[in-house]
Amino acid sequence: MKAVKASIGKPLPVGAYIETCDNSGAKIIKITAVIGHKTVKGRYPAAGVSDLISAAVKKGKPDMRKQVVFGVIVRQRKEYRRPDGTRIKFEDNSVVIVKDKKGNPKGTLLKGPIAKEVVERWPAIAKIASVVV
Repeated sequence: MKAVKASIGKPLPVGAYIETCDNSGAKIIKITAVIGHKTVKGRYPAAGVSDLISAAVKKGKPDMRKQVVFGVIVRQRKEYRRPDGTRIKFEDNSVVIVKDKKGNPKGTLLKGPIAKEVVERWPAIAKIASVVV
């Protein structure tokens, strides 16, 4: 996993419910862990754009519900700063379900824009992204 150049805040703690933006069958997921997160004792792990998470499917197709899946966060409401000085924020928090820790997406179609930081870190998601911001 490559490092991201932007200074991204971590607004989505463990326990947050997020919508998915792909056609994998899951609609709403709950974050259970942030993969590779390091923090101080007693602090909840939190995730931001382009972070890999482990999550439980709460709403979706019956065969997907109650499954534990991996996901990559592609949009966040909290604004963050890019190295050129611009600040970016999105309308909603959203995640893409992936098959494995390498980042191969489970779905074949992504709805809405995807952050540029995600495209840099996860090339498999970049292949099926329609709009990159």
